[in-house]
Amino acid sequence: MNDRDQLLTIGQLADCTGLSVRTIRFWSDIDVIPPTRRSAGGFRLYDMEAVARLDLVRTLRELGLDLDTVQKVLTRQCTVADVARAHMRAVDTQIRSLRLRRAVLRSITQQERTTEEMVLMHRLIRLSAQERQRMIDDFVDRTFDGIDPQAPGAHIAASMRQVPAELPDDPTPEQVETWLELAELLGDAGFQERARQMAVAGATTSGDEVPQPYDPALVFEHAGRAVAAGIGPESAEGRAILDLIVDPGLPAADRARLADQVETFTDRRVERYWQLVGVLNGRPPFPPRVPDFEWFIAALRAS
Repeated sequence: MNDRDQLLTIGQLADCTGLSVRTIRFWSDIDVIPPTRRSAGGFRLYDMEAVARLDLVRTLRELGLDLDTVQKVLTRQCTVADVARAHMRAVDTQIRSLRLRRAVLRSITQQERTTEEMVLMHRLIRLSAQERQRMIDDFVDRTFDGIDPQAPGAHIAASMRQVPAELPDDPTPEQVETWLELAELLGDAGFQERARQMAVAGATTSGDEVPQPYDPALVFEHAGRAVAAGIGPESAEGRAILDLIVDPGLPAADRARLADQVETFTDRRVERYWQLVGVLNGRPPFPPRVPDFEWFIAALRAS
């Protein structure tokens, strides 16, 4: 009998492969490595091909394949290449998941986090891109529900949807933080209501009905300077600055009406939404402008 015809006991097979007797017996019981035949005493015997077969099984298991898939490869129900491609996709998904988890942990180590924030962050990161996009779309749909797409300001809805739902493979702490803050903002009932108010007001007000007796650039320049310098909007100096933004002869009633109109579209949370969208879309950050308009509104009412 040559070496090829030699039959091995489980113990001898274990010595040849370095696998435990217990593992070989288990794989044999489920027909992954069936015995060639049994001895007169009922002991399982294996030919030399079982050694190569065990090496293949061990390799596939070390790559993370389950025993059902290993069995399909061994019985030629699928090829190793087919399995490798499918498993590679699964490994890529696991790698991405681990990178996202690392980004969350890195963010937690860099900032003090409450338990609630940590749970929300982890839950958010685990969402699929489609689920994150749905979160944005649901918010925008509620905000612009019933508003004619052709109405003034309705085009803003498209811009509000432009958030990359797919995080990079290795997100920065800033990107993780941004998604966390955005998720918290979208869940804020006050923010939802305010965004809806702005959308409705913008859709029902035409440009002809909203006189603009001021230039927003002048608000940024002069009111921004006043905010930075701590000049009160009700002070004499504040009145002089206001005169650089609107006509000094503008009647008080028109000033009050203008203040109400500007206030309708002035909200720090809404501005923050646009800042967060900018971060996620890789756009350069812009300085907060709402404090300038809040000063402008207060100055109009004080005058």
